[in-house]
Amino acid sequence: MKSKISVRIAIALLIILSLPVGMMAQEHNEKHAHYKLIDLGTFGGTQSYVNGPPNSFAPILNERGMATGWADTSTPDPYPNFCFSDCLVSHAFRWDYGQMKDLGALPNGASSASTWISANGLVAGLSENGETDPLYAGLPEFRAVLWQQGKITDLGTLPEGGYQSYAAAVNSRGQVVGAASNTIPDTNSMLLGTFISLWGLMVPYQYQTRAFLWDKQKGMQDLGTLPGGTDAQALLINERGQVVGWSYTSSDPGVCAPLTTDSYIWEEGKGMEDLGSLGGTCTLAGDINNRGQVVGVSWLAGDQSYRAFLWENGVLQDLGGSLGGDSTQALAINQAGEAVGFGFVAGNNVHHAALWRRVGHITDLGTLVNGDDTYAFSINAKSQVVGAEFGTGAGAAFLWEDDTIVDLNTLILPGSALYLTASDNINDRGEIAGSGVDANGNGHGFLLIPCDENHPGVEGCDYSLVDTDAQLSTRPVVRAFTPNLPSVLSRRNARFSFLAKRK
Repeated sequence: MKSKISVRIAIALLIILSLPVGMMAQEHNEKHAHYKLIDLGTFGGTQSYVNGPPNSFAPILNERGMATGWADTSTPDPYPNFCFSDCLVSHAFRWDYGQMKDLGALPNGASSASTWISANGLVAGLSENGETDPLYAGLPEFRAVLWQQGKITDLGTLPEGGYQSYAAAVNSRGQVVGAASNTIPDTNSMLLGTFISLWGLMVPYQYQTRAFLWDKQKGMQDLGTLPGGTDAQALLINERGQVVGWSYTSSDPGVCAPLTTDSYIWEEGKGMEDLGSLGGTCTLAGDINNRGQVVGVSWLAGDQSYRAFLWENGVLQDLGGSLGGDSTQALAINQAGEAVGFGFVAGNNVHHAALWRRVGHITDLGTLVNGDDTYAFSINAKSQVVGAEFGTGAGAAFLWEDDTIVDLNTLILPGSALYLTASDNINDRGEIAGSGVDANGNGHGFLLIPCDENHPGVEGCDYSLVDTDAQLSTRPVVRAFTPNLPSVLSRRNARFSFLAKRK
């Protein structure tokens, strides 16, 4: 019987169970550093966030220890028909030097959100501008924005016109990429389920989507599409100015989007180059490093399974290996070319976080004690991997190092304000950013600082080592109810929150 791949936007509904449940310790004797937990808090509202579409696991933490996200204020949202969560105005923030700085919004605008932080602290994202879209009654206009040196810059819209744009990524040179709409009707617009869903909305915005590159000298440039396509978006840019994104390539139906979709790399003077495919109707790039290596996922012929890929120097190849199941996916790559993601185990019902140190060499990173699905979202230069476990059991943020997977909740002080549900980024200093929930079930962004030799004298740090075999957690169990949640089609340095799973 044929398997069917269904694609859903993954919005994990995190619910704290009322009774504390003891969590079993890991069955190993490895020791790991303690971490100082920093709750990034809010601006007077209920929740804060550190990731979301279009780049669900993009760099929200850089090597300087700066983090970005957005947080609720106490002000009611002026667009009640298009608000999300608690219907409060939210503002982007940058956390550095121990402070969370409100980055604000465009003049007359209400909410804003960040999507990416560069190595030198530039923040890309989007902001409402106080206007409503004349093509869609009541819908607020969103603008791609760049925050630098304490100022917000409206990157505008396409030269040919349009009313919506978002910035997905920025490099240290101030080059910004993203997507913007024009005014050409398009029932298969890529804007559906991208930046608008950042606020939990599914608005049928039916106008063409175009990838753009913005810089201070040339403004917003339309990068075009791959041959045969009508829509494209740019999701990633590295320090060399190489741009990666997705584009329709024909009017034929696709498995991961309404139409057949490929990924591209764009370079100045060369234009768009199709990364190719493994035979199916969808190839989605998820990350690029500064060497120009790209990883992601590509469906096989027939669209019944998909494989992690590596693209380098014009060649796309299956990353290879198997954890026993039919499908794998790569979500992140470090500068050394090591990739992480996940792979299905035998039976194709459960998948485990996975590491590829090279093509054809896959390592099963395992699961926590509940044996649920695990995803690896980020890997640093030391080959430390972070991610999350989701499923029917207790969801949890994890760290994998020295061939051991450990629940990060066991490495922070007992009685901490947050339960850590997902670790999204880890930098080369070992600092970790992610998402957690407080005692009331409200989501908060967090930052973890290792209490190790590289972070001496940190106030509130416990510099002893913890033997995870001896520590039990009595904090409430958080269950992540995520129907059909599995196969994150795009990861951190440009990872969409679309998730696909074989049923």
